[in-house]
Amino acid sequence: MGYEAMHEKTPIGEIKVLQLPARTALEATSERSYFSENNGLFRTLFRYISKHDLSMTTPVEAEIEPGKMRFFVGNSDANKPQPTTSSVSVKQLEPSLVVAIGIRGSYNEQSFEEHREKLLEWVEQSNEYQPTGSPAYVVYWDGPFTPWFLKRSEVHLPILPVSPLSDSNQSSENP
Repeated sequence: MGYEAMHEKTPIGEIKVLQLPARTALEATSERSYFSENNGLFRTLFRYISKHDLSMTTPVEAEIEPGKMRFFVGNSDANKPQPTTSSVSVKQLEPSLVVAIGIRGSYNEQSFEEHREKLLEWVEQSNEYQPTGSPAYVVYWDGPFTPWFLKRSEVHLPILPVSPLSDSNQSSENP
């Protein structure tokens, strides 16, 4: 089954800078950690898209603390109703710049933390980018029933280009 993709997959083991497009997110939240939800956020969003006749898109995003999961509305469903409900919020996300690392294997907290650290090290060594202060999040390409050894995911860290201070930005005061 083919799904509309919001962006291309990051190759396994590679670190890439990605420009993510503006998009409409369907978001379910929890006060608990994402990894303690046992697919509860996924099920909430899946019931929502089924009820509102919206297509599944890939990937889905998950923030860890507190737990959040986002499905995205594809171009083919942009004009269909997408009401906010008691369990799902509809949000318009602006384009964003992230550094991503491609992963194969289980969707678990240890993998997330390991790859988040690799991205933080990459940004720390970069002279071109800095983190935005937003938390890293995980991106899942495969559903919960895909065997663990075939699953593809990514960790994304929001970044901004480093811009050197120009002389016009520095104020000079005369005594």
